[in-house]
Amino acid sequence: MSFKTYQTQIAGQILKVETGKLANQADGSVLVSLGETTVLVTVVMSDKPVSSNYLPLFVDYQEKFYANGKIKGSRFVKREGRPSDESILTGRLVDRAIRPFFDESIRNEIQVIVTTLSLDERNDPDAVALLGVSLALSISDIPWNGPVAALRVGQQNGEIIVNPSFDEREEGDFDTIITLNADERLVMMEFGGKQIPEETILKAFEVVTPEIKKIIDFQNTIIADIGKSKREVSVSESNNEIIEGIKSLVQGKLDSALYGDTPSTKQAHHILLTELNQAYPDHKDLVEHTLDKELDAVFKQNIIEQEKRPDGRAVNELRKLSGEIDILPRVHGSGLFNRGTTQTLSILTLGSPGEAQIIDEMKDEIKKRFMHHYNFPPFSVGEVRQLRGPGRREIGHGALAEKALEGVLPNVADFPYTIRIVTEVLGSNGSSSMASVCSSTLALLAAGVPIIAPVAGIAMGIVEQNGKYKILTDIQGPEDHFGEMDFKVAGTHNGVNAIQMDIKGQGMSIVMIKEALEKAKIARLTILDTLKSVIAEVRNQVSEYAPKIETFAINPKKIGEVIGTGGKIINSIIDETGVKIDIEDDGQVFITGQDATQVIRAKEWIKDLVYEPQEGEIFEGRVVKIMPFGAFVSIKPGIDGLIHISELSKEHINNVEDVLQLHQNIRVKIKKVDAEGKISLIPYTE
Repeated sequence: MSFKTYQTQIAGQILKVETGKLANQADGSVLVSLGETTVLVTVVMSDKPVSSNYLPLFVDYQEKFYANGKIKGSRFVKREGRPSDESILTGRLVDRAIRPFFDESIRNEIQVIVTTLSLDERNDPDAVALLGVSLALSISDIPWNGPVAALRVGQQNGEIIVNPSFDEREEGDFDTIITLNADERLVMMEFGGKQIPEETILKAFEVVTPEIKKIIDFQNTIIADIGKSKREVSVSESNNEIIEGIKSLVQGKLDSALYGDTPSTKQAHHILLTELNQAYPDHKDLVEHTLDKELDAVFKQNIIEQEKRPDGRAVNELRKLSGEIDILPRVHGSGLFNRGTTQTLSILTLGSPGEAQIIDEMKDEIKKRFMHHYNFPPFSVGEVRQLRGPGRREIGHGALAEKALEGVLPNVADFPYTIRIVTEVLGSNGSSSMASVCSSTLALLAAGVPIIAPVAGIAMGIVEQNGKYKILTDIQGPEDHFGEMDFKVAGTHNGVNAIQMDIKGQGMSIVMIKEALEKAKIARLTILDTLKSVIAEVRNQVSEYAPKIETFAINPKKIGEVIGTGGKIINSIIDETGVKIDIEDDGQVFITGQDATQVIRAKEWIKDLVYEPQEGEIFEGRVVKIMPFGAFVSIKPGIDGLIHISELSKEHINNVEDVLQLHQNIRVKIKKVDAEGKISLIPYTE
């Protein structure tokens, strides 16, 4: 392929695409730049199909520290290690946007690799990466029904900003990335904000749509110029005779595998599958695929025509809700939330500021004082599998709940603790991530964390067929599997904090989005009422088992006096009191410990070390030295001041000893502190 360059303008910046220069052995490759943020995208599809009952698509996003001119890592390892949570989340974001536009019957392995080569101070690579992936797939010979495109949107001072900078995102009211297809339908969305009204979210969608349309038109121009013909690939087995036989065998038996409680439908599904596999033992993949298609058709038809849901609920009806707090005795806060058979337990731990997580990102090193971690054990869905570390799903769901909650947390000045919440999913049948938001809210309230407002989350679905659609409230397992959308919305009574949307169909129109947001709000308010019935307001103090924190400020120039040579002084304080001490560069001091008395002791110790005398202060002092011209009085350990002989009496005296004796206690007031720090005292009487 010959080298070509294409460019256009997006939100006042140059968007440039280069092809034919780098990675030409890949099936498709593009170099995409927005400003000076540059990503290389490659796509490759294997020549032979693999044995699989799903589309083998792999999306990898690689962060490179050199992209921002930095050498990071430990002292001993400078190579990039396992993917960061941020890179995993970006990889998931790309995957969710492109996967719906593949033929799901493809069995050739497809790998997408995004490598960030350069990072400027304004443009996040994620939207650039998604554009690159869409374009690389579109110009390659890999079958794919794109293109799609995405842009970030924010708001500052009431003004919607397309493609906001890092600083604008940090200071703005919300930050969202919106992905559309060529029909201007929403296919993927990530949103984070602080109690944003639904009307504002819809406005952001309307403002960004023309800009995304420009990017899609830009892609189509490139595709028309250099796009390859799509290759013929193997798809999952298709045998009309067997398919018709399967349909005949399952006729009249599908309802039992769709409608009823989870144990009965699972059992009915197992019986059906066993019967079909016995009839067609050499075609297990085709049997499973065809059965799934038949169940899908019955599910959709019954939703559209009768509003018949698998568990008998109305389309806008929530499952049974309940919650509890304080079910664990020694933890700092705990909350249990039930929605139908979905059950989550959130456990909250409070720690010192020094226990915040330090994260080495391409752009910056950041300190996280709030963490939400999500665990999804196999027993939660009645399965057996090996326990491993968190996968992409766990990291993604944990990050979504974290985004939903962090907008209501108190600032450091009001509540200096590091906060970690771990959600254990104990039962899952639809939207355990939104249930984790609810149980985490209960844990926060029970732990005495003064949040701005409680947060609840709900998952919405959609079924679309022959131009008709139905929005489903509180989707469970089968509705997530057979429906076209998983639309998770979390927020407070006042607005939305987080949104995550995935689709399997052709996306959502603006009308559908508006209806889904309206119905999600109704459901969210109902859930918030349930949470309020469990615990009406935040507790006025933290748990007796939580550490105690004292915070105060010292002169930054005095930090060295607290630390001492080689840390000798601060280590002595820690050893004698058993506390943790964190000192920021601006002089903020945080003392954390289980024993409140020792925390106060350490605080006073440090204050004595950095004490700077002020005129007018009054002390109970002790005479430590007598000279002909006056007496030196100790007002604090290591700090003495002088009372001149002329200040000891209104009458003339010849000797200091006529008024004061060595080791005598005397009440004194600071009269003056000179430029050299010398203290002049006078006797003080009320």
